[in-house]
Amino acid sequence: MSRGGEMVYIPDDSDFSSFREQCESAEGWHCRYNKAGVTVWSQGQEESCTVQKIKTRISCKDVSAETLYDVLHDTHYRKKWDSHMIETHDIGRLTVNADVGYYSWKCPSPLKNRDFVTLRSWLPLGNDYIILNYSVKHPKYPPRKDFVRAVSLQTGYLIKANGASACVLYYLTQVDPRGSLPKWVVNRVSQFVAPKAMKKIYKAGLKYPEWKRRHDPGYKPWVYPEQNTLPSLSLAELSLQHADSLEHIDETGLSEEHLSASDHEA
Repeated sequence: MSRGGEMVYIPDDSDFSSFREQCESAEGWHCRYNKAGVTVWSQGQEESCTVQKIKTRISCKDVSAETLYDVLHDTHYRKKWDSHMIETHDIGRLTVNADVGYYSWKCPSPLKNRDFVTLRSWLPLGNDYIILNYSVKHPKYPPRKDFVRAVSLQTGYLIKANGASACVLYYLTQVDPRGSLPKWVVNRVSQFVAPKAMKKIYKAGLKYPEWKRRHDPGYKPWVYPEQNTLPSLSLAELSLQHADSLEHIDETGLSEEHLSASDHEA
């Protein structure tokens, strides 16, 4: 997401357009997985490189684009379906369609758990939706000793309506995990982790309308900005999160044999 400068910025129409083109383009992408309605591609880097760009796609029947957009925004509902999440919360708002948030997640043991602080921005495009994020530094959320602070160079979702009650979801991410990871981890991301995550989001979309009817159905600050009670943030409070300023750990020697049974689920 960086434009080459050192300033934190809120993505504009050209950033959203560029992200959409990356999601929809086949050029330069190598298919790594294609099964049961889920496709995973990687781009550019060698398999041994840990900073890969990964793209996944899933067709979601019986889930509207609007519903999936709500699912991906609703942090209260995320606790119901994201079993890898340890903690997530919104830190503050920048504009009506941009905020800053914190997210931490459980990595497969014996890897160390990771966390992020990201600037997130979103854009409804008629029947389609885009959500983008990249890593920033916030003075009240420095790296923690119990997590490895990872860096999102560019991560986002494109939700494309496919009629009134179906959609196609793209997830594109380029993350620096701040660690030299064993090759089996890099392979697992495309073969197991990414497909499983997409299926979880799809299932969450199927269950969301009923859940939301029972949990503050009118509350959607991502749709109705006047409902947003987050403290206002200024871009001046933030700075870019550079990967080279963070601790780099070497986990290449960790064996896949130490994975717990739950980590093997596809």
